[in-house]
Amino acid sequence: MTEWILIDDSSRITAAAYDAQNQAILVRFPDGVEWQYLGCPEHVWEDFMAPNTSKGRYISQVLNHQQHSRLM
Repeated sequence: MTEWILIDDSSRITAAAYDAQNQAILVRFPDGVEWQYLGCPEHVWEDFMAPNTSKGRYISQVLNHQQHSRLM
């Protein structure tokens, strides 16, 4: 089971998780909608979660270029 990390320093997302087995970054937005971004090795997750990284900007510039889909 993937464990969600609450994000309190972003206005764009509320939580994130990493599924190492599937190399997927999971993101929960303020409206409760969750997306998965596939093909993300662990170093991409680490870059995304770095303290001074703008989560919204990283999603726009990096993650949106990965295969992604809304979670049910």
